[in-house]
Amino acid sequence: MSHPTVLSILFPGQGSQEPGMGRDAAEADSDVMNLWKKAEAISGADLRGIYWDGEEAEMANTRYLQPALTVVNLGLWMRLAGKVAPACTSGHSLGEFSALAAAGALSPNEVLETVSLRGRLMAEADPQGTGAMAAVLKLQLADVETVVRESEQAVGEMIRVANYNTPGQFVLSGTRAAIADASERVKALKGRALPLAVSGAFHSPLMAEAAKELAKHLASVQWNKPKFPVFCNVHGKAVTDAASLRDIMPQQMTSSVQWIDTIRNQHAAGVRSWMEVGPKGVLGKMLGQILAPVADPSEWTGTSVGNLAAAEACLTAQA
Repeated sequence: MSHPTVLSILFPGQGSQEPGMGRDAAEADSDVMNLWKKAEAISGADLRGIYWDGEEAEMANTRYLQPALTVVNLGLWMRLAGKVAPACTSGHSLGEFSALAAAGALSPNEVLETVSLRGRLMAEADPQGTGAMAAVLKLQLADVETVVRESEQAVGEMIRVANYNTPGQFVLSGTRAAIADASERVKALKGRALPLAVSGAFHSPLMAEAAKELAKHLASVQWNKPKFPVFCNVHGKAVTDAASLRDIMPQQMTSSVQWIDTIRNQHAAGVRSWMEVGPKGVLGKMLGQILAPVADPSEWTGTSVGNLAAAEACLTAQA
């Protein structure tokens, strides 16, 4: 597939994992295999054993998932880098760190160290299990915001919209009591509320202490000017300098993922082709809903590169 129009590279985050992910690319390329080994050394976990041969329940553990999924994303990107020419990049939540590596703002090693720390911090941020998250489907934003406001008032505990994924898909984050109350209100409005298998209330103020620790780490690593803009989750806008990226990335842990704005702002900047690099194609499936109000389907394209075969097919089409 050729890309005559302006291209953005997208990297998925947690929720896009699948058994066996990344194995094909690693077994075909020693550099990718070495990336897995580095991630295992940094995280102290048998990531290949977990994701290539383990149980699916274990694969959802954020402590392991963050470095493993990042390796999968970067391993696929290694096959494409230098052969496709993105104008910008973005990643959804955890995927934003893959975007930083693709743009050269951080080295792959520094990204692996960072996401391993991030995974540990997020896993340990809520030892009492007071936080929870739920996906909300089939409701418009105004109704979701009303639910959040009413639940916070009724329960007296924190709840936020954590992810603005599409105009009909949102994620709530907050205390268990507030999420339970909100879920009932969503159902009363004929929406769907799906509990997420997570260990805390990610992208909410309950991650404040973890964000402080991550900020200390990010202040100590070597940042570089990105080779192309990174559209950041916190505000959905392009960031083009290293200092701003360094300062904004810790905020991501306590702020909402503004994915709708991210994609629409890329479109407004001229992007007409999106390539998702990572398993499952989760982000690609969101594009149509996000772009529908601002672009005719004939004006843009989306490509999913979720495994080695897809990467090779993409390169063959580029030739």
